Amino acid sequence: MYPIVRREKLADKIYLMDVKAPRVAQYCEPGQFVIVKIDEEGERIPLTICDYDREAGTITIVFQTVGASTERMAWLKEGDAFQDFVGPLGCASDLISEDLEELKKKKIVFIAGGVGTAPVYPQVKWLHEHGVDCDVIMGSKTKDLLILVDEMEKVATNLYVTTDDGSYGFHGMGTNQLQALWDEGKRYDHCVAIGPMIMMKFVCKLTKELGIPTVVSMNPIMVDGTGMCGACRLMVGGEVKFACVDGPEFDGHLVDFDQAMQRQAQYRTEEGRAMLRLKEGDTHHGGCGNCKEE
Repeated sequence: MYPIVRREKLADKIYLMDVKAPRVAQYCEPGQFVIVKIDEEGERIPLTICDYDREAGTITIVFQTVGASTERMAWLKEGDAFQDFVGPLGCASDLISEDLEELKKKKIVFIAGGVGTAPVYPQVKWLHEHGVDCDVIMGSKTKDLLILVDEMEKVATNLYVTTDDGSYGFHGMGTNQLQALWDEGKRYDHCVAIGPMIMMKFVCKLTKELGIPTVVSMNPIMVDGTGMCGACRLMVGGEVKFACVDGPEFDGHLVDFDQAMQRQAQYRTEEGRAMLRLKEGDTHHGGCGNCKEE
């Protein structure tokens, strides 16, 4: 069992938990994720790692209630425990494998939308701890839905907060803030965008126009987390990839967002899943060759 040692409600339907999982905390890196399961009957839920403390042996997860399983998770309190807490899974951020001296020369910007702030935070924190400067644009629909603002302010070189309705910070979306900074003469060599699919699509549209290489995290489309269910299948540069085993981070300028969003919506229904199995054949799942009808 994996006990919850801290639980906090960050905003409406958004929760943070510190979970005791020493082996995961020992080996995880920014960009990776875990799969949690409340009990024997519970659904397996993939969640990107928000933070970790190797000494305390804890992993921080942030989740938003969107269905029955995450609603059940929200009912858990400090002292309760997850039956399963599997990880670290997926590939770590490419940034942490780069030469530090070369990394310090780059002008990096992160764009975080909504709950996407959670997986952005550990990357920015890692860069800060290794002496690498980076700017962060983080936003939400309203002030009440902003999360981790104080934490991000401590590790970002410059933090720009935006709200769609103008209730806090810059009035507009992350793309509007990036364009405004660009118009002021601010230049970036690298962008990391994490948030809702539609937000990442439009960030990539803008950064492609501006000539900024961009990485996106496709964790919003993961379901099973092991490449077996086929939910996170996407096209990247014309090749079939699976977010959970090949990512979750990819070159955003190569991701076919329109297909991914259409497929994500279709996958939610049984008839839609059957149609995808028919159309995609052997590439529907993660390539194990053993997957049968669901």
